[in-house]
Amino acid sequence: MLKKRTLAPLLERAARFLGAGWRVCLRETDTSPCGAWRSEELRLDGALIGHLDFLAPPEPEAFPPHASDDLAATARFTADMVEHAVVAEAAKRSLAAEALAKYREVSLLHRATLGLNASLRPRDVAQALLEECRRGELPAEAGMVFLRPPGAEDFLPLAADGGEAGRSLAATARSTLFWDVARTQKGEIVNDLDRDQRWRGEAGVRALLLHPLCSASRCVGMLALGATSAVRFEANHLQYVGTLAAVAGTALGNALHFEAVQTLINSLMQALATAIDARDPYTAGHSQRVARLGVALARVVHRDDRFFGDVSFSSHDIEELLFAGLLHDVGKIGIREEVLTKSTRLSTGVMEVIGQRLTLEALLTGRNIEGEFERLTRINGGDAISGEDAAFVARLATRCVTAADKRLPVLSEREIACLLIPRGNLTPEERREIERHPAQSHRILRHIPFPENMSRLLDIISQHHERLDGSGYPGGLTQAEILLQSRIIAIVDIYDAITMARHYKPALPREKALGILWQEAGAGRIDARIVELLEANIDQVEADCHLLGDRLDLPAFLEARDA
Repeated sequence: MLKKRTLAPLLERAARFLGAGWRVCLRETDTSPCGAWRSEELRLDGALIGHLDFLAPPEPEAFPPHASDDLAATARFTADMVEHAVVAEAAKRSLAAEALAKYREVSLLHRATLGLNASLRPRDVAQALLEECRRGELPAEAGMVFLRPPGAEDFLPLAADGGEAGRSLAATARSTLFWDVARTQKGEIVNDLDRDQRWRGEAGVRALLLHPLCSASRCVGMLALGATSAVRFEANHLQYVGTLAAVAGTALGNALHFEAVQTLINSLMQALATAIDARDPYTAGHSQRVARLGVALARVVHRDDRFFGDVSFSSHDIEELLFAGLLHDVGKIGIREEVLTKSTRLSTGVMEVIGQRLTLEALLTGRNIEGEFERLTRINGGDAISGEDAAFVARLATRCVTAADKRLPVLSEREIACLLIPRGNLTPEERREIERHPAQSHRILRHIPFPENMSRLLDIISQHHERLDGSGYPGGLTQAEILLQSRIIAIVDIYDAITMARHYKPALPREKALGILWQEAGAGRIDARIVELLEANIDQVEADCHLLGDRLDLPAFLEARDA
């Protein structure tokens, strides 16, 4: 308890005080007395820790009989001083040990706080907790973290450590012991499970340490550490685990809350995309398919070493691409219904009016109009107009119906312009309205506080109709100005539009869709490298698209596909 430099001067001063020739010796409790004149016991908290022996000088005259009482008092006083020194040293050591324990606890809290809060995914928190248990040199041979989802009563295995022994700990959730710990929210050690009535051998372990993981007064999880051999968990192990559990419970609660918020946001995003697509029954599900195809193709680009060896998409990048696909057409909410759903050059009502004009002309002039309206109807519903059909419309445009001194043209100027559209069914003005939707998407979504890891989301959306040769819209960007993610969305957007039936065309098979993509790539409008990767991995891309389905639990999907 005392170092020599502290004890020796005290004993030397006591010997000099007693007189010449006196010696004072310190003796352990398990050694025999050495012929001392007097021996005094030394105690610490009532326990005997040693003896203080006083050895008289060999000369008789140095020890007069009448001085015996004074010498005895001096011996006891010296022993008291040694005891006081021992008590002071014990107190100092206790304070030092307590300070060291507190330092280690604070250090553990600091390290655990950083490690357990590094991710907002429950599985990552569980893995980090098991890793901290391994670092603590606990006598556990296996471990498992259980999760109790919000609103649920049962605990589900979340992560395990220790191979088969760790996985077998899932059975502990069926024991009364497990539920006692969950109910009381207090950790517990059982080193002999066979003698505990709350245990019926649910898992093949002999000793178990259970500690609840609590957040906001709710048990959101459980840590189970087990051993199959004859080891013992001690109170300091429970204290160590308790420190970790305090941090892990909060981290797990935060992760569950974040997951719930993410689920809500994802659902709202999907509902918004569904609402946009629902405006046109022929494009229903288009945004979800573009999102899923974009994720699947991005994974192919991520793994490619031939064209994109320097490209690496993180899980956040993939999630950003998913949202970009879902929201890429949100700007169409501002497009007029008659433009967005326009399936022919002229509406059915306008065509009926033209038919009435032709009928009136035939009645007044006796002109034979047989087949003219049918031909006009075919032109109206066609994707392109031939030279002969254009000439037919031009001839029809010169004719008028005269009644009651009023001249009424068979076709108005706007009707002529619509019927003579070279390709498609949109007038230049209507096409400009359609082409404003990427910029409109940016304008609508910029007010949403997306997380920092989605800083490029709006750019991806606003660029998805840009083309490498500058022929795209709304900015006419070229080459390096267009993000790789935007190029991916652009290609899957075209692919889905081609392979999906529209009001003006049937769905085309994948081979023709890929052929059209190659035509676009050959003209320098889209990235040929991505088209090549899509064609080479089309089965996998479509399979991943199908597996992702309508779910938005992207991290779980990526884990399953990368496993």
